Amino acid sequence: MHILSVIVEFAIVLGIMVLVHEFGHFAVAKLCGVRVEAFSIGFGPRLFGVRHNGTDYKVCLLPLGGYVKMAGEYNGDPNVTTTGAPDEFTSKTRWQRILIALAGPFANFVLSFFLLAMVAHYHHETDQYLNGPAVVDYVPLNTPAAHSGLTTGDTIVGFNNVSNPTWEQILEEVEVNLSNHAIPFKFLHNGSTVSASLDVASVNNGDFSPDKLGLIPRMQVGPLGMQHISAGSPAERAGLVDGDALARVDSVEIHSVQTLLAYLKDRNGAPATLLVVHKGQTRTVQLQPEWRDNGIGSMSFQVGFKPLPVPTDVEQLPLGSSLKQSLIDNGKDSTLILRVLKGLFTRHVSVKQMSGPVGIAQQIDIATQMGPWSVVQLMSAISLNLGIMNLLPFPILDGGMILFLIIESIMRRDVDMAIKERVYQVAFVCIILFACFVMFNDITKLHFGKP
Repeated sequence: MHILSVIVEFAIVLGIMVLVHEFGHFAVAKLCGVRVEAFSIGFGPRLFGVRHNGTDYKVCLLPLGGYVKMAGEYNGDPNVTTTGAPDEFTSKTRWQRILIALAGPFANFVLSFFLLAMVAHYHHETDQYLNGPAVVDYVPLNTPAAHSGLTTGDTIVGFNNVSNPTWEQILEEVEVNLSNHAIPFKFLHNGSTVSASLDVASVNNGDFSPDKLGLIPRMQVGPLGMQHISAGSPAERAGLVDGDALARVDSVEIHSVQTLLAYLKDRNGAPATLLVVHKGQTRTVQLQPEWRDNGIGSMSFQVGFKPLPVPTDVEQLPLGSSLKQSLIDNGKDSTLILRVLKGLFTRHVSVKQMSGPVGIAQQIDIATQMGPWSVVQLMSAISLNLGIMNLLPFPILDGGMILFLIIESIMRRDVDMAIKERVYQVAFVCIILFACFVMFNDITKLHFGKP
């Protein structure tokens, strides 16, 4: 049932993204007088839809994208023919066709701006630890951070040329500067500044998430609160109850779920002694973690409780401030995406970090569990990614169409159709191979058994 709900969540979120993107193409095409033959959400066999004024508005079987089919538009299909009718795509001027191609990504940018403005206006939330000193809560064994000498309680005072970074800055630098080379950083240990480097090449499977690197932030000062204990879980069998707070596991202080899971993994699920606080009273309990599936294939040693959220600062910004904040956030997110793309070409970012449908579905599921505002923020990020990726100058994508149109404008004649066919054929094969690689990469990140 959980997997089914994840599929539904994925279909709804991606469906909205695709609907907005394709509506951008559709609306500008109509304004330019182009006859639209089909407006499709999804690919493959038609499930249902309605035909109106010559356009087939439909939903298809595979919810992995969508398309607007315009009369006379060549998109790599050799069966497409043009008659020269004034309502065909190719009958329009090149600048009109460029506007139509730009409209889809532009619609995604508008959606992202609207979503983040709404978040800023109604629920502008920031985890407090992100903007504070970068204090390390726990360093998992056999990670680059552990090999560098970083230990629990140290404070990172320099990271990849960023002085006195916050955790937010460190996480951004991790996202865009990963490569097979070491990342220099400095940390404060027992009052002394230590210079070290993060050997990311030692990370297995290209999973460069902060916990895999060994960088687990101290997310709060006090113990980890437990909002709800799951029935039949190790926590319930150990005698834990709703409202308990986990102060320590063995000799390790616990300030986040990440620290707890990393420590249990380091101990390979061995029995643990928990120091629990409840209404000012402390008690000690024994707990045996279990190796469990979280419902979508990922395995870890688990205790079985829903944690209280980490401390956050939440405010409702005025409308003007919300719009300004949305511009700032979208600009920051766009810059991050562009830096990641640049990193892929300069080999500072591994392609193994990229997520396909499986990875996106996981992110949507996690966001859903965190609350509606997390879903809205994730939708904004997906919409922004979709808009930017579609502008890449690669055939089949909107950017590829724009590139062809610019070349034809410079040449003052159309590119030979035979050349276009070959380019589109090669591009189609590349897209398919890349999609298979990303999906395989997603699947290899899932764990179906105890390591």
